[in-house]
Amino acid sequence: MPITLIFIVVVVVIGALYYIGKRNSLIAARNRVAEAWSGIDVQLKRRHDLVPNLVETVKGYAKHESQVFEKTAKARADAMAAHSVGDTAKAEQQLTGALTDLRAVAENYPELRATENFQQLSRNLSELEDEIQASRRIYNSNVQSYNTDIQQFPASIIAKQSGFTDREFFEIEDASQREPASVSFGDN
Repeated sequence: MPITLIFIVVVVVIGALYYIGKRNSLIAARNRVAEAWSGIDVQLKRRHDLVPNLVETVKGYAKHESQVFEKTAKARADAMAAHSVGDTAKAEQQLTGALTDLRAVAENYPELRATENFQQLSRNLSELEDEIQASRRIYNSNVQSYNTDIQQFPASIIAKQSGFTDREFFEIEDASQREPASVSFGDN
């Protein structure tokens, strides 16, 4: 067997192994992004489930604040109906704003803030906000890694050929929403 033919076979085998290895690593990266998104989705579902309890608790003390309750209910429904990363981010920003308004209403009722149920809901909401932020950081880190992998040469050729596409970051678009939300209901 001529040495040229052996060299060509070795190059083809190495190329095929590289292709298979790179394609598998892109699939693994895409799966890490999907898994990280499911982590966010779980936390958002828990948040959505907490909102009606919080609204009902505040409602008992602030019956005349119906506009705030309606805004919160609509924002929750919109957030639950969102499907894409961008739509979810936008809907969650609206829900965060509505919850901020709801917290502001609660601040006007010291007897509400003193109830055990309200305090527990407040703690749960605060913990969920922290978990959502952590999940979002993990998701965005995985998206950054995945997007970098599919954009760098020569993996970009494999990614394009195999249908890998960029993923959206879960970002806050409104600069005012970048400020941390206050979740304290204690006496000031």
